[in-house]
This record gives sequence, structure tokens and C-alpha cells, in this order.
Amino acid sequence: MPANAFVYTELQTSVPFTEVPWEKLNDAIAAQPGFIDKTWFSGLGNNSVGGLYGFASVDDALRYCTDFFPALARDFGVAQTTRVFDNQPTKGASADMDAPHFGGQVTTEPAAFVYTEVQVAIPFENAPWQDRNPVLRRQKGLLSKIWLSGHNTNTLGGLDAFDTVENALDFAINEFPKTTAAMNAAYYTRVFDARVTEAASRGLNSPYYL
Repeated sequence: MPANAFVYTELQTSVPFTEVPWEKLNDAIAAQPGFIDKTWFSGLGNNSVGGLYGFASVDDALRYCTDFFPALARDFGVAQTTRVFDNQPTKGASADMDAPHFGGQVTTEPAAFVYTEVQVAIPFENAPWQDRNPVLRRQKGLLSKIWLSGHNTNTLGGLDAFDTVENALDFAINEFPKTTAAMNAAYYTRVFDARVTEAASRGLNSPYYL
């Protein structure tokens, strides 16, 4: 079943991933309506906990964000962030960047993920992804990219997989700000260590691992 929507989550907590009860959580997450897969995130430098999830529909994704995940955040006693993205307008752009959710073949497992979101409102059909993708392909260490378009907001963003943490940090700290400056827009970036979450992600069918 294809992922027609993505959910991004992040808990405002600092927990080494070895202390996260991910096996128990995986069982509960996998039982949610429309759930397809999850790639777990552990914040580099701050140990925040989150992930990118594939869902069968936007309605399933919204149900997760308004019901299950807020209850989980209450259980942990922390604030939380959720975002919902509609994959229909972005799947061609993502497939063009070897995104494994859209037919891309994983030949190198990621060491890090970079999440980005730009504070703009641009319907994705008007986004210049055809010009941007060739530039991104030249980015050092980039393995694949999922393009993200905010549900009800049309924010632009993505999830980029990198071969090393160093290359991910270089993109997030040095390269991506040049793009947003040219757009005259504020932005949001997060870097996640993909190595510590591999087993948990495999347990929820993440397509990023061989």
C-alpha cells in the first residue's frame, strides 16, 4: 500500500534512544488505522524523539495527530510537534530524488536524516522542484530526498537522507540557509542520528534500510 500522507512528530524531551521503550511503542503505533511505516528519529545533540510516518490517507494521518499522539505526549508529560503532509502533489518530485517510499532503491543505509520546513505558502505545483533537484543531487553525501508539502499550509520542506552525520550537518548549517535566504523566508531544520534508531525503524517497516 502506498503512503499517501506523511506525519512528522517530535517530542520535547531528552532521552537517549537506548532508553526509549520503542518495542512497546512499535506495537501500539503499528495498530493505528492506515499506518504503513515509520522511520524513528533521535535528535542529534538533544535526544529528542520523533519520526516520519507513512499513512494510507490524510484522514488517517490527521486521526493519528489528533488522537493517538497527543495521548502519548501526555503519558510522557511533554509538549509535542506534529505535521501532516499530502503526498499526492509531491510524489513525482520525491521519486526523482530516489526516495525509497516512491520506488527509490536503497544502496547505502543512511547515517543521518535532515528534516527541513520553510515558512512559505506555495502550492507544490508552483514549487520550483525541477530546478532544485539537480542542485540537490550535487549535495555532498545526499542519498535521497522526500519532498513535503504541508496539509492546509503549503509549507515546503523535506526529509533528506545522508551518508554521514558530518554531511548532514554541513547541509543543515551551511547550505540550506543559503536557499532560504534567497527565498527571504524563515525556516526549521533538525538533524537526526539514523544509526541509533535503525532497529526500531526496521521494526516498523522503514524503507531506508537494506
